[in-house]
Amino acid sequence: MSKSEIRRLDREIEKTMKNLEAVRRGEWWPLNGSERRALARALAGGAYQISRGRSAGRAEQRMDTTGSAAELRLNAELTALYGERQRLITEAARAKAAKKSSSWW
Repeated sequence: MSKSEIRRLDREIEKTMKNLEAVRRGEWWPLNGSERRALARALAGGAYQISRGRSAGRAEQRMDTTGSAAELRLNAELTALYGERQRLITEAARAKAAKKSSSWW
């Protein structure tokens, strides 16, 4: 495979790593729509509970669960990208070795 595809995968890996770090810091911008909605629901529910004088423990737990699910999703993406990158590198090395062995000198 060409080096441009490997570079493209490297850019995707960097982007996913940035997103993962942002999720670990508690930022919302790398989350997808359903994760954002779940966090907003938990935040609103917790605010309602607090305004009623009750504990927001369950809402906090839901927010933590949503954050860890997003982290898990990004880790899975990262693992898949690394696997694809390794496959491309192996394929390129195999093609290069076959080309060298088929030449006369």
